[in-house]
Amino acid sequence: IFDDRNAFAQYLDIAQLSSEKYSLTMDEKTYDIYYGYHGSLEVDIKKIDAELPKLSTMNINSERKSLEITMESVPSNNVLWLRLPLKVISAEDAQYRLLIDGVDTKYDLTKFPDQYALGMIIPKDTKHIEIIGTHVVPEFGVFSIIILSISFIGIIYKKNLIFWSTL
Repeated sequence: IFDDRNAFAQYLDIAQLSSEKYSLTMDEKTYDIYYGYHGSLEVDIKKIDAELPKLSTMNINSERKSLEITMESVPSNNVLWLRLPLKVISAEDAQYRLLIDGVDTKYDLTKFPDQYALGMIIPKDTKHIEIIGTHVVPEFGVFSIIILSISFIGIIYKKNLIFWSTL
């Protein structure tokens, strides 16, 4: 049907097609983070709201180089998995650190070409999940570098102006 299949980017896999999507916007750019729960395809549709956890928000914490997730509700222990695009968060040697309500937690990691799938067990009533890496978007975007450069040039100019005016 289409002559140029590459024009439509990468095809979604079955896990992405059957999962929920959170659109994370940073510096006017949107990144899709797919996530789901163990059994999310196996649960009785009528009971889905009562049985599955509900994710509230995701945010990047640039200072901690982490992705912070706030859960609205976790009615029972569950498995949560996320597809983490490498453009959003990455870790040297794929050594992420996972904190669930402030407690170091083990996780399962699967590598894909441009992302990792990270799976974890979230206990009942979990409120905060933090995935810490070594790089997050935007650490130093082009705009930040330009502002820093202009500020630096302005400081040097002002110092030179003061120095030459005292002579």
